[in-house]
Amino acid sequence: MEDYCGLRNKGKAAKNADLQEEEEEELWRAVQHARETPSQKVKTIASSSSSSAWPLLRKAVPRDRSTRNRGGVDEKHFSSTVPLKIPEWRSKKGEDDEGEDDDDGGVVPPHEYIARRLARRAHQVASFSMCEGVGGTLKGRDLSKLRNAILTKTDSIHHSLLLLLLIFLPISQSLSLHPLPEFKKFQVQEENEPRVGVNIGTDVSNFMSPSDLVSFLQLQKIRHVRLYDADPEILKALSRTKIRVIVSVPNNQLLAIGSSNSTASSWVARNVAAYYPQTLITAIAVGDEVLTTVPSSAPLLIPAIESLYAALVSSGLHTQIKISTPCSASIVLDPFPPSQAFFNESLASVISPLLQFLSRTQSPLMMNLYPYYVFMQNKGVVLLEDSLFKPLSPSKEMVDPNTLLHYTNVFDAMIDSVYYSMRNLNVTDVVVLVTETGWPSKGDSKEPFATPDNADTYNSNLIKHVLDRIGTPLHPEVTSDVYIYELFNEDLRAPPVSEANWGLFHGNSSPVYLLHVSGSGEFLANDTTNQTYCVAMDGVDRWTLQAALDWACGPGRANCSEIQPGESCFKPNRVKNHASYAFNSYYQKGGKNAGSCDFKGAATVTTTDPSYGSCVFPGSKSESKSRTHVKVNSSDTSGACTIKFAQTNAYNFMLVFWSAVFCSICYSFHP
Repeated sequence: MEDYCGLRNKGKAAKNADLQEEEEEELWRAVQHARETPSQKVKTIASSSSSSAWPLLRKAVPRDRSTRNRGGVDEKHFSSTVPLKIPEWRSKKGEDDEGEDDDDGGVVPPHEYIARRLARRAHQVASFSMCEGVGGTLKGRDLSKLRNAILTKTDSIHHSLLLLLLIFLPISQSLSLHPLPEFKKFQVQEENEPRVGVNIGTDVSNFMSPSDLVSFLQLQKIRHVRLYDADPEILKALSRTKIRVIVSVPNNQLLAIGSSNSTASSWVARNVAAYYPQTLITAIAVGDEVLTTVPSSAPLLIPAIESLYAALVSSGLHTQIKISTPCSASIVLDPFPPSQAFFNESLASVISPLLQFLSRTQSPLMMNLYPYYVFMQNKGVVLLEDSLFKPLSPSKEMVDPNTLLHYTNVFDAMIDSVYYSMRNLNVTDVVVLVTETGWPSKGDSKEPFATPDNADTYNSNLIKHVLDRIGTPLHPEVTSDVYIYELFNEDLRAPPVSEANWGLFHGNSSPVYLLHVSGSGEFLANDTTNQTYCVAMDGVDRWTLQAALDWACGPGRANCSEIQPGESCFKPNRVKNHASYAFNSYYQKGGKNAGSCDFKGAATVTTTDPSYGSCVFPGSKSESKSRTHVKVNSSDTSGACTIKFAQTNAYNFMLVFWSAVFCSICYSFHP
C-alpha cells in the first residue's frame, strides 16, 4: 500500500515494476487508517501537505478540460487503475450531502461516494440497477459478483418472464397471421398513385359523341383527363365513371371572370358545382399559357384565380378542387443546368403572387413541358436519346456542375429547373403537375424527328417513368402527375403539320402508332401494340454473336441474369440462345426502338415469342404469369406496402411494449 501511495515519487520503470493489483479489502484498511489520523485530514482540494493516500491520488487524477490545472494542481499520468473523471467528493461533512449520515467527516472513496449518491436517489425515483453496488471495485465492477447477485435475485421472477412470453407469443403470431384491417387501403392508393392522364382536344373531324368518348376512355383504362373547357355534355357523360377530370377556363373568358366576382361565382356554379361530386372534378386550369401566349391578359390572371377560389370556398369545394394555371416552359430562363434556372423577372409581378397562392392553397404549379422542342432548338447539344428516355452510358449523362446530380433524360431536367426557379423565390412546398407533354408522330420537312417511332418511344418510356415512381434527381421522392398531349390527332388544327399529329389515336379511335405500354399497370391496359422481340439472326457466326452478347450484357446494361449458370434461360448453353435473350432484354429496355435491335447486323425483330419452357423473355405476355408475386399495378403495390408497413409497426410496437414491461419488472426488483 505504501508503494502504491508513493507512486508520484517513482519513475516510470519503478511504477510498472511495483504496481500490483490490490484487493478491495486491503484498500479499505488503508483508507480506515487514514481516517483514524485526524491531523492528516484534507481540508481543501488544493491542500498539498497531507500524507494521506487519497488526497495524493485525488490531487493527481486528470480533470476535465474545463478544470485542469486550476488551483495549482500539476498534471500527472497514472496507471489505468485510476478512475478517470470522477466527481468531486466532499471534503467536509454536511457540504452538499443532502442530509445523509456519515460515519465520520472524512474523505469518501469515489466508488463509495457514487454508490451512496445513487442510494439516496432511490428514495426519490426508481433505481436504475437491481443490484446497486454489488461487485464495485476501483476499476469498475466485478462482473462475476454482479452475475451471481443477479442470478440469486431473479430466480423469483422466472415465472413472471415465462408468463410474459406466453402472453406475447400468441399476440405476435396473431399479428403475423391476420392482416390489419384494410379500410384505408383504397384511400392510401388514391393519395399515392402517380397519375398518367391525357388531354382531350376537340378539333377533330367527326369527333365522337360524349357517351362514345367515355366508353372509349373506360375501354382504354384512362382514368385522368384534362378538358380545354368545361363541356357540359362531356361532364354529364363522365358522371359516376370514376374518371377524374381537370376542367379549364379558356383564355377568352379571363377578362369577364377576372373583372367580376359574380361572374366567377356563376362560372363555378354552372361548370363545377352542378356536376360535382357525381363527376369527379379535381382541378380548374385557369387559362392556358397566358403569360406567354396572351401577355395582355396576364394582369387578369391572379384576380381570376382568386375570384374562382372564393367561389369554391363559398360552395365548400375548395379542399377537394385545386386551382392553378398551366404555364409554358419558356417562363423559366437558363434551364440547363437546372440549378441555374430562374423565372423570367419581367413576369415576377404575376409569378410571385401565383406561387404564394399555390403554397397557401396547397395547389400544384401546372407546367407544359416538351422535351421535343428542347431537342429541336438545341440539336447537337441535347441528344435525341436524352429526349426520348433512352438508356444512356454514364459518359453521356448530363451532369449539373453545381450539384453533381446526374440527369438521364431532358424531362427530369425540365422539372427540376422549375423547382430550382421556385426555390430562388423561397417557395419549396409547391409540386409540379405536368399538364402537357408528348411527341408528334408526323411533321413537315423541317421536322424530321416527328416520327411514329420517336412518338412511340417517348410516350411509352414516359408512362413507364412516371408509374415506376422514379421522381427526379433533385426530388426522387416526388413523382409529378403527367397528362399526355394528346388523346386524338386534331386534324383541324392549323399548320405546321406536327400541330395536328400529337395524338395517341386517330379521331376514329384507331391507334396512330403501336404504343407499347405493357407493364404500365391500369393505364391503357388494352395494349395497342403487336408484341415484338429482338433475337439473334440466323446465319451469323458465333464470334460476332459473342461480341454482340458481351456488349449487350456489359456497356449496354441489358439484364442478363437469367442466362447465368443455373438460371432459367441458361440451357441450352449456346451462344445464339444467350445472345437472343440479351438482345431482347436490351431491345425491351430501350422501348422497342428499331435502332435498338441491330447489333451490327447480328439481330432482327420478330413477332414470334422466343420464350420456351421456363425461360420467359422480357416483353412476353407470359412474363407476368411467371412472376405472380410481382404486382404490376403501382397503386396496388403502394397499398400493399402501406398495409405491410402498418403490420410491421404494430408488431414492433408490441415487441417494444412487452420488452419494456419485462425490463420494468426486472429493474424495479430491489434487493
